[in-house]
Amino acid sequence: MYTNVAYREIEGRSPQYFILLAAVSVFIALGLGAAYYMEHNGHHVTGMSNQIVWGMPHVFAIFLILAASGALNIASVASVFERTMYKPLARMSGLVAIASLAGGLTVLVLDLGRPDRLVVAMTTYNFKSIFAWNVFLYTGLFGIVAFYLWSMMDSRYGMRFYKSAAFATFIWRLALTTGTGSIFGFLVARDAYNSAIMAPLFIAMSFAFGKAVFILILISTCHLTGRSLGRVVLFRLQRLMGIVLAATGYFVVVQHLTNLYMAERQMVEMFVLFGGNVYSFLFWVLQIIIGTIAPLILLLYPRLGGNLGAIVLASILVVIGGFAQIYTIIIGGQAFPLSLFPGLDVSSTAFDATIGHYIPTLPEVLLGCSGIAVMVGIIVIAMTVLRFLPLSLSDSVVDPDHLHAILDQEDGAAEEEVGKK
Repeated sequence: MYTNVAYREIEGRSPQYFILLAAVSVFIALGLGAAYYMEHNGHHVTGMSNQIVWGMPHVFAIFLILAASGALNIASVASVFERTMYKPLARMSGLVAIASLAGGLTVLVLDLGRPDRLVVAMTTYNFKSIFAWNVFLYTGLFGIVAFYLWSMMDSRYGMRFYKSAAFATFIWRLALTTGTGSIFGFLVARDAYNSAIMAPLFIAMSFAFGKAVFILILISTCHLTGRSLGRVVLFRLQRLMGIVLAATGYFVVVQHLTNLYMAERQMVEMFVLFGGNVYSFLFWVLQIIIGTIAPLILLLYPRLGGNLGAIVLASILVVIGGFAQIYTIIIGGQAFPLSLFPGLDVSSTAFDATIGHYIPTLPEVLLGCSGIAVMVGIIVIAMTVLRFLPLSLSDSVVDPDHLHAILDQEDGAAEEEVGKK
């Protein structure tokens, strides 16, 4: 498929490889132990309660699920939109998507309290519930992406299905992210949710989070395996992440302006934005300043084009902001009291009209971290067995001729700007 690109498995013989696998195994074991501890003792040992039933494990799970959909954006840009430069990254994109989704679903299953009840969820469906739809969306993505990867990697038989698999994967991942966002958009009981903007917001979030995770994994893998990573690849990934991050910020603005415009939503907006609580701090400091504005400067400032340090820092900041954003949406939305009787004051001994209290506990955090460990473990083992990573991503391999001119032009503009100063 790619005449100038050769793929090779990673050897998996270095001390760093075994240290990484050992660390992954430790975190997975800790996560399993945390799940057993919470299941055996009951969820009262966590920070969750009858008011806040989705805690830190759900924050990790939703982030990983969104990252799975967003990581596939690289493959979609290459195959659906015919951007040749991204094609050497398409296999890696599909692998990161499958691994991230597996890690997120692992956390969800282990956070059920009764993981054996998953059989009921997979055999008995209530199609009036968005959760039933998501069972098909999540499991379907595994099959479609696996078929998509086969069509890319089997040059003899798979090529005939490549385009069809690419379009199917593109549509399916949009549907999956729409379904995940609709979990919150369809919850009419929570004033912070119950909005049509949740679906496009989650799609934009997935693009940004998935791109950041993919970039961090790609750079780390190339560094650890000694494979070259050219400036052009970094430049294009940098600009693409800047665009999708700006789109995410736009939908965040639309979401909160819409809620502020609606009289019945103004109280919950004041609680989240200006309540002087942990959610206001997470929103303004971590999500907006650290997770959006700072990385946008690093990603879109012309003089930092293709700068490895700026790209890595921006990706880390986007991940931090992403966790803060999901925490604010999930936990903050539950912490604000239910509006049982709109327009009336409610007072009782059953926590009515009171702000929910939640502090994450160590078992919840360990369970969430185990999902990341599952993702990393799948990626490392898969790259050892199959050819997902190109031998080289240097400019001479992946750079069409016109991109050199673009980069040289931007360098010249930057030098001219410095000269004027």
